[in-house]
Amino acid sequence: MRLLKLRSSFILLVVIATFNFSCNKQLDVDSSSVAKQANAWKTLEDARAGVMGMYGLLRAAMATNNSHWLWGELRNGAFVSTTRPDLKAIIEGNLNAGYPIIEDATDWRRFYALINACNVFLENVEKCREDSRYTRAYYNVDVAQARALRAFAYFYITRIWGDVPLITSSGESDDFKAISRTDKSAVLGFAEKELIAAAPDLPFTYSGTDPEFKFPQNYYGGNQDFWSNAPVTRLAAYAILAHVMAWQGKYADVATYTEFIISNASRAGLRIADSDELVSSGSDGIFSSSTGNYKQLFGVRFLKSKGEFTVDGHIENLTLANTTNFRMSKMLPDIYIPKERINSIFSSFPGDQNWDERLTARYFENYDAEIPVFTKIRVIDEGVAAPNYIIYNSAIVFTRLEEIKLLRAEALAVLGQYNSGSSELNGVRSARGLGSLVIADRETLLYAVFTERVKELMGEGWVWYDLVRYNKIVRTNEVWNNLIDQGGIYWPVSKEVLNSNKQIQQTPYWK
Repeated sequence: MRLLKLRSSFILLVVIATFNFSCNKQLDVDSSSVAKQANAWKTLEDARAGVMGMYGLLRAAMATNNSHWLWGELRNGAFVSTTRPDLKAIIEGNLNAGYPIIEDATDWRRFYALINACNVFLENVEKCREDSRYTRAYYNVDVAQARALRAFAYFYITRIWGDVPLITSSGESDDFKAISRTDKSAVLGFAEKELIAAAPDLPFTYSGTDPEFKFPQNYYGGNQDFWSNAPVTRLAAYAILAHVMAWQGKYADVATYTEFIISNASRAGLRIADSDELVSSGSDGIFSSSTGNYKQLFGVRFLKSKGEFTVDGHIENLTLANTTNFRMSKMLPDIYIPKERINSIFSSFPGDQNWDERLTARYFENYDAEIPVFTKIRVIDEGVAAPNYIIYNSAIVFTRLEEIKLLRAEALAVLGQYNSGSSELNGVRSARGLGSLVIADRETLLYAVFTERVKELMGEGWVWYDLVRYNKIVRTNEVWNNLIDQGGIYWPVSKEVLNSNKQIQQTPYWK
């Protein structure tokens, strides 16, 4: 019964959070206002509701209008648009084009709803300690989650917009119009400190057996499988931290944090997925939201059985269409990768021809047709044979162990540790049936690592950020150098934000 109540609370909070944001264009959304009421912070159930609400707002921030992929996958990436001019504009970097989907994607307020919820939680949750059931162990891990989620939100939006307002208390958001943008280095510095402080108070797994014995043994009534791929863990916090450092070019720190993650992966049940699991459409694949799936390091799940599913927030919305193996009414995908581009991506190094079978039979369907259909990620509502209205169950996977190993290889390449960097790269390649590469120079190793990231992480929202990091390191492309130096790597700020807050100035590159 307690578990049922937990699921019901989670469903309700997700619905309320998403609905309130869509209807309320103010930063201080209704869910936060309700949370501020004195009677909202008295019991263990109140604390649990606050935790679940933060995750609901995280889901809304990343998933609405498939924004995670608009920001990370389309611009300068491999996909092209079939018939949609709005997606074509994003792919070509025309981010001032007057399309509703672009205006929505330039609006950061969904993330500030999450940040405000984290601030409210941190300011009030200690009151729940009056309930003897809400122990110090619960309090510590919940506070750590709120700090980690707030830090993640700031890192995420700094990658998109650069300078953003830094808000660390709920009171500041009541007068948001008076707050200007904070330098991105200060925002990332805040995120770094928060993650360093929060990580030790997070468990490797929730409701697991940890030798430190300081975490709730049965976290809010759910077992270890119930919480898999849901709350932020210690390794997830360090993974986010590693990316915060990589975005700033602090690769010695990246090497440290990624080493800790890889060395302790078994404590969290994490492992490298095999090739079948990488492209599986079933419950055992990397992108499945099913419980007990320990192949994701950090992400947002959409599990139908727990009421977390949506019809939005999945790359399948953009990439799937009617094929021989999957019948649906949509005859053409919104985006696809041309065959010439596919062949170029998967033949960059000797030995990569081993990917051919996966190209034709797994990563893509209709490979021999004019428009191949990207099916690497395809997790749909089971039992729907010919859907006109599809419910997707795939998770937004922010990072996984393979991604961290490639990030570590990137760091080691920058640091001149070519043998170790090649070893990390080859560990991922080996899992995909590819031969080892022996690389002894910085330029070639970096190129190999980022090329492998294109293949391994295709469709997962990394393309643009990887291009930015790579070109920040090598500085060999004049066009990219200008984009980086002039702030063109960031998105413009939406007109609605600028009109409602006169302290916010448009990014100069987009004026």
